[in-house]
Amino acid sequence: MWFLHQLFIWNLTINCEMSEEKTFNVDMAREEGFVFHVDFGLDGVEPLVMDEPAPLGGDSGPNASKVLAATVGNCLCASLLFCLQKSKVDVSGMSATVDGVMARNEEGRWRISEMNVEIIPEVSEGSGKKLGRCVELFESFCIVSQSIEQGIPINVSVRS
Repeated sequence: MWFLHQLFIWNLTINCEMSEEKTFNVDMAREEGFVFHVDFGLDGVEPLVMDEPAPLGGDSGPNASKVLAATVGNCLCASLLFCLQKSKVDVSGMSATVDGVMARNEEGRWRISEMNVEIIPEVSEGSGKKLGRCVELFESFCIVSQSIEQGIPINVSVRS
């Protein structure tokens, strides 16, 4: 019962904090070819180098599909970890694998049609019940995966 009470308070706190829009920013600039440097605007964090796979690019960094898969995996792991920590479960490690599936749409264009995520938490013995409860809940708190599943409106403008 304590856990459900804490989860209610946590949810209430998040909903209160999220009553206003919050924004974030990522800047990117082309270096050469299809190589882009992505600046997250974080002190001490080097830009991420992104590139397309051959033959289009040179594979000098992950492409957008792989970064999206990493983003989904990271958000889901963070959500599960947060729930486990709130439940006072000792987590000694966590790993995940995200397998993306590409398929052509009706127009014959490649799209990410599916992502399969496997998360392996390393938790203390005897925490199975708390782990089970968190497994039931954590996905709904992942901002990224839930936003993707709901369909994020993307507004694009091109300036010259």
